[in-house]
Amino acid sequence: MQSTMLAEVSVRGAGPVGCVLALLLHAAGRKVCLVEKKPAAAKTPFRPIALSHASRLILERAGAWHGLETTPIDRIHISQQGAFGRSCLSAADAGVPVLGYVVAYEALLRALLDHVREKRIPLEAGAGGASLVVHAEGSASGAEDRDYGQEAIVALVSTRPTATDTAWERFTPQGPLALLPLAGRYCLVWGMHPERARVLCDAPEAEFLQALAGAFGARAGAFIAVAERARAPLALRVRPSRVGEREAYIGNAAQSLHPVAGQGLNLGLRDAWDLAQVLREAQDPGEARVLQRYAAARRPDAMTTVRVTDFLARGFLGANPLAGLVRGFGLTALDICLPAKRFFARRMIYGTSALP
Repeated sequence: MQSTMLAEVSVRGAGPVGCVLALLLHAAGRKVCLVEKKPAAAKTPFRPIALSHASRLILERAGAWHGLETTPIDRIHISQQGAFGRSCLSAADAGVPVLGYVVAYEALLRALLDHVREKRIPLEAGAGGASLVVHAEGSASGAEDRDYGQEAIVALVSTRPTATDTAWERFTPQGPLALLPLAGRYCLVWGMHPERARVLCDAPEAEFLQALAGAFGARAGAFIAVAERARAPLALRVRPSRVGEREAYIGNAAQSLHPVAGQGLNLGLRDAWDLAQVLREAQDPGEARVLQRYAAARRPDAMTTVRVTDFLARGFLGANPLAGLVRGFGLTALDICLPAKRFFARRMIYGTSALP
């Protein structure tokens, strides 16, 4: 097994984004190691992950897609509570076989770590010398923060009838509410004021399901059970620069997004893909000119995705009737304008590579 000291690239953080980068670099023949200082938790809270079709392609290139248990999303229904307007996006609209996939975070990470071990990529607790250190360990110091003043309730919800291949995004005055299909149930991600999140997270099951039905309606069926309830704060964190002296930042170490539209991990995987492409033929992976090429390649996609998710997180809040009317016209216009619908869907899947 190769030594950490011999690695050209040291990837700090063995989460999904760090693992994918290590696998891509290993496949390109680069000497790479993974550094994970934190011991694995015995049980982590349930966390649903929405993977775009582009993320599937990246995971396939990394050799980590086969055997992963996922639920496909063929259609996304977008609406707002208490006002008119809705839009439906389908795989056919975007010109792709499937819009995306839902997987449990634990299952995704387990599959990636198994593949890392299979490829005999060193996974160590200490950092040794390397030409380039890539930070993929989570929110990094120096990031600019925006606190949304919200928390998300994350849970698994059972319905009658069971979930199929439709995902639901509903904007409520308190925050966005998403239902993502996973193995016959729905993964719920529901943003709201922290105090209400605390009350609902601890509420009896019947009370919670009643509140959920009041906010969402009956489009997805009757809510009959809930499990795995947990809360998480919502914030936007973006590093001013994603490179430093022989350092690069990817995934949550570069930017942490609001979960609306499910762009966080997908953006991080595109970070890993672009960095791997830049480093593939680089003589010195830590050279300043090499890192600047990576930063320039990622800037349009990252900036646009941050702005879109921030707009959706803040622009659909509140119960102002006039604002609701404007949002309703926007959703309706998107639904009836097929070129705009196709562009928006492909933009969310592929990033700025969807631009003409």
